[in-house]
Amino acid sequence: MITPVDIAAKAARAYMPFLRAWLRGEPFTPLELPAGAPPADFRALERAVAALLDGSKDRRGFGYTVESQTRTTRAHGSQSLPLRLYVLTAKDMLLLIGKIAEFDAFVEDVALIRATLPELEPWLEANPQHVIEQHGTWPDLLRTCSYFCANPRPNMYIRELPIAIHTKFIEQHVPILTRLLEALLPTEAIDMDEKSFEWRYGLRDDPPLVRIRLLDESLQAQLGLPLADVAAPIAQLIALPCERLHCIVVENKMVFLTLPPLPNSIAIFGSGFQVELLRELPWLRTCPIWYWGDLDAQGFQILARLRAIFPQVVSLMMDATTFETFREFAIPGTTCSIAELPQLTPDEHALFTNLARSKLRLEQERISYTYAVRRMDEFTT
Repeated sequence: MITPVDIAAKAARAYMPFLRAWLRGEPFTPLELPAGAPPADFRALERAVAALLDGSKDRRGFGYTVESQTRTTRAHGSQSLPLRLYVLTAKDMLLLIGKIAEFDAFVEDVALIRATLPELEPWLEANPQHVIEQHGTWPDLLRTCSYFCANPRPNMYIRELPIAIHTKFIEQHVPILTRLLEALLPTEAIDMDEKSFEWRYGLRDDPPLVRIRLLDESLQAQLGLPLADVAAPIAQLIALPCERLHCIVVENKMVFLTLPPLPNSIAIFGSGFQVELLRELPWLRTCPIWYWGDLDAQGFQILARLRAIFPQVVSLMMDATTFETFREFAIPGTTCSIAELPQLTPDEHALFTNLARSKLRLEQERISYTYAVRRMDEFTT
């Protein structure tokens, strides 16, 4: 037989559908629940019936109504037993599940949203839970959305936006603002390929820096650089006259800092999967490029991405000989779900497959300096 706890749980499951129906202007649909089979034990039956009656609207003033029926049972003879239970009004349901205050706040928030941005009506019906979750922040959310609707892709830093909100508000509410702006803005105002909120909605952001180290002292004068080690936004490096210089891209910072002097050569700190930023440097397409990454599945994924941009990329010390020479220093790697990397050579792909299967990783820094210098001399001369 159903219990008061069961009834409250079923009413709670009906809450979101009720909110959606309310948003559509539909009247409340009473809940009808079967009482279920009575317990075989008479004492258990008495307790179950008493619990249902004690929790009913007749006793508590709200909640569910019990419809009883006199039935003759084989075990207990003629008894008045609960047959069905009804939650007849929205107020009864809300009181039963403790949502009166929440619903009142929901009604206020919906009225504000409809008055400010009626274009959100379809979003409201699909997302009543988000309306509830953001209670107390809707005035600022709506100010922010209204600004973006009037000024799509504003090309300013968040702090510069002329919205009456504190600087951190947008940063603290990125998930809900993303949902709202996707419902409000035209597709041309959103860069769907970008995950960063700033780039997705045309804001300015702290640009990632690309670090370049000159491995030949004479290049400072040739390139007009006062420094041999420079980190700058990619846009500021585009104009460097680096055509046809030899370039080594490495992933480990200590390896980057300790690369030996090499004639007519520069080193780029790759920063993992950020190597894709390098596609913005047109002069790199004229350069012989060597890539030296960790000997693991992810290192070969980065190599493949870089070679997809610059087909001339040659891997450096990412071979079976190097791995076997320093195999004793290999550590557990990260699981890789990718099986094919068509940009790799057959030998590279064989090693990639072996490392992905064995989940092993040989970090660049575990390869001896002497060995690295000798192999670089072989590759770059």
